[in-house]
Amino acid sequence: MRPLLLNLAVTLDGYIEGPNGEIDWCLTDEDYGMTAFLERCDALLMGRKSYEVMLSYDANALPDKRKHIVSRTMDQVNGNAEILRGDLAAEVHRLKQGEGTGIWLYGGGDIIGQCLNAGLVDEICVSIHPILLGGGIPLYSRMPRTGLTLLDSSAYTSGLVQLTYAVGN
Repeated sequence: MRPLLLNLAVTLDGYIEGPNGEIDWCLTDEDYGMTAFLERCDALLMGRKSYEVMLSYDANALPDKRKHIVSRTMDQVNGNAEILRGDLAAEVHRLKQGEGTGIWLYGGGDIIGQCLNAGLVDEICVSIHPILLGGGIPLYSRMPRTGLTLLDSSAYTSGLVQLTYAVGN
């Protein structure tokens, strides 16, 4: 079965976006393990807003990765992508049963929460950025109580700390 891998940036006070959706606080001065992580994934799972943000940065972002976009309102997507409209847990279970390697749970917050609540997430990697926003979209309010086992940790000179956990204990 393909693993569903949550990998995201978070501020020290637990926000995944600022109050106006800003992510300008994310450090991009080095790789922070993303190249190795992307080698483990052949697909992304994301919501409409996350997909639109990705396209705003690069209309052909990650062309070798299949994108599964959860949306009730989108009519079309670009390139190697499909729209998921059915029951999210059932759709993700179907994806996990399919051919391929890992699926990156890219976001947004509602989809992350639904996948965690359904017990579908296999691994969580959080890159904790050295900033306090004081408000925004919280990561933790969307998660149920979940036991984790530490797999890896890395500290970078920028102050970013990355923690990778297996879900469940």
